Parts: sequence; structure tokens; C-alpha cells
Amino acid sequence: MILVSSCLLGIRSKYDGSVNTVEELLNLCREGKAIPVCPEQLGGSPTPRPPVELIGDGGGQAVLAEKARALTDAGDDVSAIFTEGAAQVLRIAQLYGAKMAILKERSPSCGVHYIYDGSFTSRKISGQGVTTALLKEHGIQVYSEVDLENGILASLLEKEKQP
Repeated sequence: MILVSSCLLGIRSKYDGSVNTVEELLNLCREGKAIPVCPEQLGGSPTPRPPVELIGDGGGQAVLAEKARALTDAGDDVSAIFTEGAAQVLRIAQLYGAKMAILKERSPSCGVHYIYDGSFTSRKISGQGVTTALLKEHGIQVYSEVDLENGILASLLEKEKQP
């Protein structure tokens, strides 16, 4: 089983209520090989919700260690929601024996290679979201939809499709 950001599967879970559908991932779901997850919803956030960025150095790892915070664009601290959502996604991974996740790049929860810099100006920096950091700490391979575009996941997904 593979965990997949629900917004990548056409579920309206993105912060603004929209989606980031990736057809290739929909096929995995149709085959019963993908489990949709939205850490922010699992942590208790509604949809739609205000945009959030990670403030402080260290990205998701630092939020988990309480050395950085997840803040809305209005300055509200939602770090507890993000850490709870990450813990719930990890629990789902453990329940289903998932060894891999494909999560939404640039998300403060799901970013794999990049997140926004905390200035709410759309500037990207290298870093991981809170959920990605927690899953990696527990040995789960995490990729993004960008890795699909780059062909990195093609062989892994092909193996997963085998009966």
C-alpha cells in the first residue's frame, strides 16, 4: 500500500478547497493500492482553511522538535494541528503496512523536497513538511508528484502494481 496526499487523488482537501489531481495516482487508487490521506484534515483543520507556512529554520523536523512553528498567514499557531495530523498519517501507515508515500510538494505538511520559506511570498526553499519528516523518521520512503514527472517513481509504481 502507498499513502497518497488526498488532493492528488481529486479529493477537495487542499487548503483552499481545490485539488491537484494526478491521473497516474488515480489509477493506483482505483487498483486498491493507494490510501488517501490529508494530514491537515486528520489533525483537525477544516477545508477550506487559511494558508500555512513553517516559520523558523529546520522545516518539518524543527516543528516536530518544537523549534519552529506552523503559522497561518494571520499569525495563528497551528503547529499542534500539523503534528497531530502527521501522527495520524503515521498511524495509518503502520496499520496498513505502508512503506511508501507520495505527497504534495511545497505543502507545509507534505512537502518532500521543497516548502515555502515562511514569508507568504511564494518563495520556495529546500525542506520537508511536518508529515514527510515524521514518516521519514520512521523509515517510510516519501516522494512527491514532482518525482513522478521526473520518472523517479516509475519503476517503484510498476512494482507496486504487480499482483
